Amino acid sequence: MQEPWTHDTLLTNGVRLHYVTQGDGPLMLMLHGFPEFWYSWRKQIPEFAKDHKVVALDLRGYNDSDKPAEQSAYVMREFVQDVKGVIEGLGYDRCVLVGHDWGGAIAWNFAYAHPEMLERLIVLNLPHPAKFAEGLRTPQQILRSSYMGFFQIPVLPELLLQFNDFQALESAFRGMAINKAAFSEADIEAYKNAFAKRGVLTAALNYYRNVFQQGFTSQDWSVLDVPTLLIWGEEDTALGKELTYGTEKYVRNFRIRYIPNCSHWVQQEQPDTVNQYIREFLSVG
Repeated sequence: MQEPWTHDTLLTNGVRLHYVTQGDGPLMLMLHGFPEFWYSWRKQIPEFAKDHKVVALDLRGYNDSDKPAEQSAYVMREFVQDVKGVIEGLGYDRCVLVGHDWGGAIAWNFAYAHPEMLERLIVLNLPHPAKFAEGLRTPQQILRSSYMGFFQIPVLPELLLQFNDFQALESAFRGMAINKAAFSEADIEAYKNAFAKRGVLTAALNYYRNVFQQGFTSQDWSVLDVPTLLIWGEEDTALGKELTYGTEKYVRNFRIRYIPNCSHWVQQEQPDTVNQYIREFLSVG
């Protein structure tokens, strides 16, 4: 069966980024999280390609995108510049930006850096950075985020993640998921194969290894004017639901949709519900 989407690359900000695209119309740009790649949007791409040019990116360091060797290449200002370059490189000046997990963190930061380039912002299971910073001062979120501390150690996390044919990846997806059937054997193989590519493991971990140095959790966050939707799988074991409370203090035009009995992998585990909520949000004037 022929895939409905096509693969392409784009050179921006000194890196060649791989992406999958389908459809025509206004741009909808999708940013994945850890430990994923463009494939985490496989249930969204065909749906929104009906009326958008959907572009699901491999973030720098992931899958078939370039993987700069220097740890310093994996900081928020570079990620934001990548997104700006992709939008412009595709011939657009605005987009609907959709981000999950790390892609959500990048999406939040991009919205503050370039609000004029966003029609709408849609974030899945990643709190507003100010709320995340607050959460990291609480014992329960420090415990949930303890893996971030482990990722600071050189070499050992890479060895653990690739041990026994990347068993840790399968455990991350199926272990956290409420609906284990959301991830087929082929899905797990796709993630393992993406992470087995030379340089991906260290690049993906470098996002975490710079997170405390770059201080993006401690800046002064003003009120965002971009219309924003936050979708939240309520059974997220890495990010507590309480991190979403009070987000409206930072976003003027804000709505949130909670999805019960759903894990961190919200768009893969409950794709129909996620797609419905995004559709509703896009249809509001």
